[in-house]
Formats: sequence, structure tokens, C-alpha cells
Amino acid sequence: MALLSNTLERKRDALCDDLRRSGPLIVAFSGGVDSSYLAYEAHRVLGDQALAVTAESPSYPASHRAMAEQIVREFELPHRFIDTHEMQSADYRSNRPDRCYHCKTELFGVLEQLRDRLGFAGVAYGINTDDTGDYRPGHRAADEHGVISPLLAAGLSKSEIRELSASAGLPTAELPASACLSSRLPYGTEVTPERLRQVDEGEERLRGLGFRQVRLRHHGDLARVEIEPSELPRAFDPEMSRQIVEVIKPLGFRWVSLDLEGYRTGSLNEVLSILPAPAASQTGRGR
Repeated sequence: MALLSNTLERKRDALCDDLRRSGPLIVAFSGGVDSSYLAYEAHRVLGDQALAVTAESPSYPASHRAMAEQIVREFELPHRFIDTHEMQSADYRSNRPDRCYHCKTELFGVLEQLRDRLGFAGVAYGINTDDTGDYRPGHRAADEHGVISPLLAAGLSKSEIRELSASAGLPTAELPASACLSSRLPYGTEVTPERLRQVDEGEERLRGLGFRQVRLRHHGDLARVEIEPSELPRAFDPEMSRQIVEVIKPLGFRWVSLDLEGYRTGSLNEVLSILPAPAASQTGRGR
């Protein structure tokens, strides 16, 4: 295992010092790269005074739940699942560019209630320095609810978190980037449990064909498939293209297309350049 650089060791130490000062802490834990590392370090520093909490809703991918359960089991993290009800919010379902704000407002409100009921001192979530470069309204909700961002405060980037995760033996170290399932729906397309199910099952089927980094963008009757550019030549093979159509169409799509640009973070945010500019303070999760 490669040794960590002095700079990265200092950042890790700063993170641990910050967690230690925070006291008993609830960690919003999705099973993704960032929240998994944060939950791991919080448990290492605070022991049973750190509780990893996973929110369940129709927008939560089944693969994330499986990863969360694996990490909890392998690293013996204190953990619980909670239900969130963002689908009951018309502001969330309408899927405007601030959708993530309404999702995170629901999540942090539920975690606040749990914090107060169990006597914890605070709530933390896993935003990092890379997450400040795209339109991310969820971070505004975190600010409003007093949720702390230890990875961001320590100056940790996604690649550094991956390196630290590998050093810790976390299975998420090389996990492809992901986000909630609602992020696969273009702005203005109503978020419904059925559309989220189509996306989740479709991406599972694409991974079942051997693709590592995928997105299924839901455009009504059309499924637009984004695949990591390095994997595109395999996707364009006529037989593989046929298999992609064969596994995606039965989910309820009339057409299946392969995006020639491949997977890229925030592709559905590209439309924001022609929409009214969002408030500068709104930052959160990627699409």
C-alpha cells in the first residue's frame, strides 16, 4: 500500500481534530465515496459517539444501500436507516434547478430531529472541495440547518478522499461517482417513483453488461445512455448496442440512444447556461 504524502497526512489529521472537537456526531451516510470515508473516520475518532444514518427514499439507488450495508458490516459502524419524505413536496417533485435544496432540507430536518432525540451534538455530511465548482443547491440547505462539512473544512478533494479510502481499506475507494436518481431527470420533468425505478433498474442492467460508469438520462419515451468515454468503443459495437437496447427498452422506453459525448458530471446542468442565473450562494450535489 502506497504511503500517504505529508500534505495528505496533515489534511487527515486536521479532519480528525475537527471531528474530535465536534463531539457526538450524526453522519449523513449514503454509501458513496465521500460519506463512507467521513463515517469511517468519525467512527475511528469518536467510536460509538458517531452514528452513520442512511436516508431511504425512492431516489436512493439500491446499489448504494447494498454498499452502505457492506461498510457497516465490515467496519462495525453504529448505523440506522431512516425514512425521508421529499416525494411529498411539490417543490421537489416539480424538479426545478433547486430540487436538491428541497431534498436536503427534508434530509437535514429529519437528521436534526434524530440528533435532538438521541442527544448528539451535531450533523455532518460529505461535501468536498470538488463539489464547489458546479451548481449545488443542497449546500445552502446544509448552511441553513447548521450541518457541518468536515471534508470540505479539511480541504480534501475527491481524489484525495479516494486515496485515503484506499489506505483505510474501504471498498468505496474506486467506486464510480454517483448521485441521487432524481438527478437523471431533466429539469422540469416531474420526479415520480416510476421514473426513478426505471432509472435505477436501467443503470443496474447497464452495469450487468459490464460497464462501470453509466448514467441513464430519462427523457420521457427516450432513454439517453451516457457511458464513460473510455468504454464507448465497446458500447458502439453493434452486438453490444443491440444488447443495450434489449435490456433498456422493456423498462418502458420507446427509444434508446447512446450519448456520443459519453458520461460527464453535471450534463443535465448544461441547460442552466440558458436559464436565469441561480443565486450565487446555492451549491450542493452533482448530477
